[in-house]
Amino acid sequence: MRIAYLHSGSIPSVYANGVHVMRMCDAFTDAGHEVVLHALPGTTPADDIHAYYGTRNRFEVRTHGQPAVPGAGKWIRARQVRADLRRRGVPDLLYGRDPFALLACSGLAPLVYETHLLWPSRSIRAVERSLFRRPNLRRVVCVSQALADDYRAAFPELTAQNTVDLVAAHDCADPVPLDGPVAPLPGRERALRIGYVGHLYPGRGTDVILGLAEQLPDADFHLVGGTTADRTHWQSRCRQPHVYFHGHRPPAELAPFYRAFDIVLAPYQRRAYCAGGVGEISRWVSPMKLFEYMAYGKAVIASDLPVLREVLTDGVNCLLRPPGSVTDWAQAVTQLAEDTALRSALGKEARRQLTERYTWRARADRVLPAVPAAAGPESR
Repeated sequence: MRIAYLHSGSIPSVYANGVHVMRMCDAFTDAGHEVVLHALPGTTPADDIHAYYGTRNRFEVRTHGQPAVPGAGKWIRARQVRADLRRRGVPDLLYGRDPFALLACSGLAPLVYETHLLWPSRSIRAVERSLFRRPNLRRVVCVSQALADDYRAAFPELTAQNTVDLVAAHDCADPVPLDGPVAPLPGRERALRIGYVGHLYPGRGTDVILGLAEQLPDADFHLVGGTTADRTHWQSRCRQPHVYFHGHRPPAELAPFYRAFDIVLAPYQRRAYCAGGVGEISRWVSPMKLFEYMAYGKAVIASDLPVLREVLTDGVNCLLRPPGSVTDWAQAVTQLAEDTALRSALGKEARRQLTERYTWRARADRVLPAVPAAAGPESR
């Protein structure tokens, strides 16, 4: 099947949405589909996009700039994407996270819309409502069951339409070999290495990590990721010499860091935000880093949030602790530091569950509907 993935973000970029989109296109290609990704031009340097993200397949990536026209830029770009699709041959399926481009192209082929938050913007919700009325919409994919439930409540027409499937599909990771290069981390040779990989936005728990460093002087803490501005902000507030900020690394370069960590953290707070504070996502979040931690068989300490309990079970594949309690998190780190058998058991079970339930390849099959090979009515 020929799939056009319509993305409203930049490729390449430092943002998690780009990683997610590239992983999905890679998985679609692994499944035997012909994929073309349509995205905004990149915002971070990369000589080779596929090498930057570490994809297995070299699917085509086409970029379309967005004019700086208030209120109209997204629609102008959406029409450019539509014109490009018609010029190059209409695909069998339109898939994506860009409601503007999907709506503009909706007459061309069957549609699948994926969403990772219930948008606070009324204008975007209006676009979604129009999209949900399109007769060739086949599926709406939500990144968690909590988000799917909230979409049902916000858009009753999704439940009323028998032709539209509402699917919950968590983020994922690829199974990885446990042996391989290990990052030569700075710090003390015998210190426990506590790791965090991800952005440093408000609500991601960076303050919890710095609080842990104050309470646990015998452990070294390593934070990988974050924009230059966010990293500078937190470094200026860090007073502990055993906290190391490694900055943003291309997704393809993260494996040695994961292997180097003894314990990994996912300290999401009760209010967490996307890049630029676009949306509050703690109710629906499905962090990719969590699944990557699981793929490497690491002992995870995570925030005890209802949405994370869709994947995590305390004492089985992780330890869950109250989001804002540094004391409880310090107790969990101490418990795992002293009980290596528990640390190993949690990591092994997490890796087993990842391999059986949460791979990108399995997600690709879950989110794709069966569609006819022929393209839509406006393709000729």
